[in-house]
Amino acid sequence: MRIDYGHTFPVALQAMLGLEKAVHTSDLEPLLLELVKIRASQLNGCAHCLEMHTKDARSLGELDDRMHLVAAWPEAPCFTERERAALAWCETLTLLPREGAPDATYEQLAGVFSDEEIVALTLAVVAINGWNRFAVGLRAEVGSYQPRARHEPVQHGSLS
Repeated sequence: MRIDYGHTFPVALQAMLGLEKAVHTSDLEPLLLELVKIRASQLNGCAHCLEMHTKDARSLGELDDRMHLVAAWPEAPCFTERERAALAWCETLTLLPREGAPDATYEQLAGVFSDEEIVALTLAVVAINGWNRFAVGLRAEVGSYQPRARHEPVQHGSLS
C-alpha cells in the first residue's frame, strides 16, 4: 500500500462512504449493484475491488458461473434485462466514449429502470470508479477482505 488514504485524509473516506450510503438507500437490488461494481472493477483492473465485490456477491447468493461471465456479459444469456441494461450503462460511464453516453444505451436503461433508479445507478458507477482509482492508485492490499454477513439468496437469470 502506498498510502492509507482513510487514515491520512479521513474526510476523503467519509465522502466516499457518503456516496455508498446514498446508493444503498435506493431501491436498486443489492446483487445488481455488486455485478456493476464487479464490471467496473474489471474494466479498471482493480484487484482489491474485484476481491471485495465477488466475495460480497457470493455472500448474496450469486453463482460463480455468472460472476465469471460478467466480463463477457453481452454474449452470456444468464443476465436479466435489468442486469444487461445496468452493465451496459456501467461500461458506458466507466469508459466514457468521446461522444458521451449513447442514446441507445440510455433508452435501454430507461426501459427497465425508473428515473430515481437511473440516478442511483449512475451514482453507483461514479462511486465504484472512485473506489477503483483510490485502490489502484494507492495500491490497496489484496487477499484479506472478508465479506459482509451472509444475506438471503437472490433470484438470478438462467444459466441455461
